[in-house]
Amino acid sequence: MPIGNILRTSSLLLCTALLVSCGPPRENRIVVGSKNFTEQLILGELIAQQIEAKTRLPVERRFYLAGTYICQQAILAGRIDVYPEYTGTALTAVLKQKAEAGRDAVYRQVKDEYSKQFNLSVGSTLGFDDTFAIEIRGEDARRLGLKTISQAGAYTPKWRAGFGYEFMERPDGYKGLAATYGLSFAEPPRIMDLGLLARALKNKQVDLIAGNMTDGLIPALDLFVLEDDRHYFPPYEAVPIMRQETISRHPEVRQALDTLAGKISDDDMRRLNYAVDGEHRDVKEVVREFRQGKRL
Repeated sequence: MPIGNILRTSSLLLCTALLVSCGPPRENRIVVGSKNFTEQLILGELIAQQIEAKTRLPVERRFYLAGTYICQQAILAGRIDVYPEYTGTALTAVLKQKAEAGRDAVYRQVKDEYSKQFNLSVGSTLGFDDTFAIEIRGEDARRLGLKTISQAGAYTPKWRAGFGYEFMERPDGYKGLAATYGLSFAEPPRIMDLGLLARALKNKQVDLIAGNMTDGLIPALDLFVLEDDRHYFPPYEAVPIMRQETISRHPEVRQALDTLAGKISDDDMRRLNYAVDGEHRDVKEVVREFRQGKRL
């Protein structure tokens, strides 16, 4: 690269860094992150609005941070202060541990290990469990009389699968699922954006996907969730992950998020997801209405 280009590139990077640092001093604002799918956007916005409503701190939103690993690195590096996570994901994908107990034990294990290993605080569960949902078309489930993943295994050699990139890579994802149930497919699984999976299944581009149990499009698109009859997936309760340094400096942030404990049921989350995905409503408006309805 010519020297002039190097200098221009260096100047651009410096300007970008300076722009990012503009605004209120870092210690006087809270940065909320989220992963890059609808439910995470909703939860990130809910956390942001709750902090804004219950404290006097300005909130910066840094959503669509790809997947689990990017969010984990961002919070460890101090680029974000809080983001929504799931206990099963934290246990298997981040801590690299197996889930061999119930949801309460998984929560305690994650809470203890995040504090010890990362100096991160795990907040109270928000009330719903968004486990992975292995989905097929409702018409196929009825025609073939399928209810479980084990039963579907007899048909998958002729089916095409669609999964998100993270599901293909994480230890509680595709490889373990295929080994547990002896699944094989007509061709290698297609790796797709999470937001495209449900409609790809409905449109017969694929025949089986790994979605989320709280996806509002499941009933709307007549999809069917196969029962995880061999209990492969751990519990995935939603929780806020917070930097200990942040809540030590601003304990009111934790107090604000504690008011969300147990406030979102599985059905609530499905309706919120559908409002954004199915009805294409603005996420800020959807979250604002939810908070008003729950008197948050």
